Amino acid sequence: MIDLQLDQLRTFAVVVEEGSFEAAARRLSITASAVSQRIKTMEQSIGKVLVRRSSPVAATEPGEVILRLARQFHQLELDAAGELSAGQGSEQPVTIPLAVNADSLATWFMEAVGGITGRRAVRFDLRQDDERHTAMMLRSGSVMAAVTAAPEVVQGCSSQLLGIMRYRAVASPEFVAEWLPDAPALGGLSRAPIVNFDRKDTRQEEFLLAATGKRPLFPAHYVPSSVEFAAAITSGLGWGMLPELQCVGSLDSGRLIDLAPSSPQDVPLYWQRWRIGSRLLDVVSDSVRSTARRQLIQK
Repeated sequence: MIDLQLDQLRTFAVVVEEGSFEAAARRLSITASAVSQRIKTMEQSIGKVLVRRSSPVAATEPGEVILRLARQFHQLELDAAGELSAGQGSEQPVTIPLAVNADSLATWFMEAVGGITGRRAVRFDLRQDDERHTAMMLRSGSVMAAVTAAPEVVQGCSSQLLGIMRYRAVASPEFVAEWLPDAPALGGLSRAPIVNFDRKDTRQEEFLLAATGKRPLFPAHYVPSSVEFAAAITSGLGWGMLPELQCVGSLDSGRLIDLAPSSPQDVPLYWQRWRIGSRLLDVVSDSVRSTARRQLIQK
């Protein structure tokens, strides 16, 4: 059984956030030697090295577990303070850091959080990453919850399937006429320009490999914004995979063509959150789940 004090946990979190013992000391108004002693005492109690003494200082793998614990304790403190000050006119906004993939942000997620700020003193800190990487922010303790494609439950968290986000391989009519004159044959896609979101985005390549057994031969365009990514495809810059929620109107109007109507790409999305008794996080989670039930495909 480890014995950690609240001041040690706060100090550890500040050290990681500030990147050095000296900066943490200034923020905490104590000496750098006091900061170092608290960290050393924690490491001796746990029996593991918690920080790499690099520049900047970084949490080790065991340190990330302690960092998550420190931030969970801090959130519980904020929740308690908010409840104690409720109705006294002094309630301070509580920051809720969440990790969300770009396509969810552009389609359904803002509906989930949009109505909460009117009822609760909450400020959202939304952090964007690919849905296959958002769980890493949970592991580090930098966010309280995440929309993720990872089914593996992060330690200390709970997980629930939100639904299926369906993607369509689409291109503009002009692009199809120029690059795919033999459509609907998909073989030509490997020789046509692709639009990727960023260097982590392998969705187009995965679709192409599954549909044709080929990898893209044409250099990709990179457009790291969900709205502009869709605009790039609609304008004919290249072909790409768009969420059905985002492109259904353009498909109906003929501004986009579905290159493989019978072969959508379905991506399960999960809501993983800290397993702590936070009423505010419960409210956020309930709203996210109810919105996902309306907007995502349920199977």
